[in-house]
Amino acid sequence: MSIIQIKDVSKSFGEKVALDHVSLEIPEGTIFGLLGPNGAGKSTLIRIINRITIASGGEVFFQGHPITEEDVSKIGYLPEERGLYRKMKVGDQAMYLAQLKGMSSRDAARELKAWFVRFGIQDWWNKKVEELSKGMAQKLQFITTVVHKPSLMILDEPFSGFDPVNAELIRQEILRLKDEGATIILSTHNMESVEALCENIALINKGKMVITGGTDEIRHRYGEDNVEIEYTDSSLERRKEVVNRSKVNERLGELIAQDVTINSFREVIPRMNDIFIKLVTEE
Repeated sequence: MSIIQIKDVSKSFGEKVALDHVSLEIPEGTIFGLLGPNGAGKSTLIRIINRITIASGGEVFFQGHPITEEDVSKIGYLPEERGLYRKMKVGDQAMYLAQLKGMSSRDAARELKAWFVRFGIQDWWNKKVEELSKGMAQKLQFITTVVHKPSLMILDEPFSGFDPVNAELIRQEILRLKDEGATIILSTHNMESVEALCENIALINKGKMVITGGTDEIRHRYGEDNVEIEYTDSSLERRKEVVNRSKVNERLGELIAQDVTINSFREVIPRMNDIFIKLVTEE
């Protein structure tokens, strides 16, 4: 079942076309990568899903019906442009944002304090937001995005500015939330995170849908049918060669005749980063 269906959605700002008849389905219970270069239309699409911006044409469906304001309360949205009230205390800020999403004061306090402990920022509850480092502030915003247990989470560049340790912490939390039943839209330029987390992706460029589908299926589709052969030569040095699949038997025969030891051979599958560059450049 799809949690979000985007049907023929367009958006123009004056003469500028931000989205041009985009259609997309996001399967429930998955991590979905929304990809595209800067200015491609990703943020506009996210804002339309959240009903921050109204589409010029087309429609967005949530769990099978046209999306409503009530549905938006079931969405957790972490925008790329971070924003917190700098003079507020951290705990007050978190409580305020949690209650805006419909949580009671008691539930908000309980869940937030559990998240603060998990992220190691429990000592910051009574500090002012302006005292937080950038990484601490981003942890706070992530927590306030997911604390009300939304069924859909839209995370726009959630790893931006994090060191490797905290980026891994966020990745693990995203996987845990998915295992608990959440659907997550991940908008990012970090292709390593896409490969590690996303089951499905969509690539938008210049306001148009370029490609959508399963991550593994797309990586195989854009492979060049090459095989990597790893072997040990007569001087006991390990070597690797990449050959086209049509010539792999011929090359294996040549290597065996040279009295080398074949250690392995495997299909060469392109990285998402290479596919991203190829498709955007072609566009």
